[in-house]
Amino acid sequence: MEGPIGMKWIAALITISFLASCGADGAPVQPTAGIGIGISPSGLSTSTRVGVKKGPVSVGVSL
Repeated sequence: MEGPIGMKWIAALITISFLASCGADGAPVQPTAGIGIGISPSGLSTSTRVGVKKGPVSVGVSL
């Protein structure tokens, strides 16, 4: 996997793995993830979002 798309997948997998282990020693948190694909006149674009949610509080990162 080379290039920016390959690096995004690696970063997303590492982040999701980290988020999945967040509740290992305390109250569990709900991991969230999303993938988007957009089409515009300038071409195809992709986006990835990962985060955690606990009650009304949500924290996330877009890649």
